[in-house]
Amino acid sequence: MDTLLKETVDLTVNSRYPGMAPEGRRQIEEVLIRKEVEKGEILLKEGQISHNLVFVGKGMLRQFYYKNGKDVTEHFSYEGCIIICIESTLKKEPTHLMIEALEDSIVYLLPYDKLMLLTEVSWEINMFYRKILEYSLITSQIKADSWRFETARERYNLLMQHQPEVIKRAPLSHIASYLLMTPETLSRVRSGIL
Repeated sequence: MDTLLKETVDLTVNSRYPGMAPEGRRQIEEVLIRKEVEKGEILLKEGQISHNLVFVGKGMLRQFYYKNGKDVTEHFSYEGCIIICIESTLKKEPTHLMIEALEDSIVYLLPYDKLMLLTEVSWEINMFYRKILEYSLITSQIKADSWRFETARERYNLLMQHQPEVIKRAPLSHIASYLLMTPETLSRVRSGIL
């Protein structure tokens, strides 16, 4: 028995829909596909169609894209997090987002088509899926508002408060791009100059 699988499902489900019964969790476990990913490996490339939701069992990954030749980090994920390229997955179109392992990682792929079949037979899994989408929308809105209304220092402080794992584990260049600042600005923020 893959104990990491059970731990990952419990952590992930608890983060979105903690009331899910053991039967629903077991159904999810049965369709997940374990994948080991080496540090630096690209799990999803630009131009591919995303067919899976990704549960992070161990390690840290990031979603990123290129804009004007620069690498921009969109999102960080680590143990208990879910990665989904919503537009590509739902519309079955090539993505601009890529997924890279920042550490040696173990992830569990949840094929979207299998998830949809489960949502048809399980009210709880349907609710879990809805909670994943709601969380993703809220997170996107919070990030957009942060870019629009907050200073560099405020954005950094919020990241420290809400995702301290990112501050501890992610390279500073990726943190800077995630916060929409240069590495130099991030350095000034961290040293208290800004």
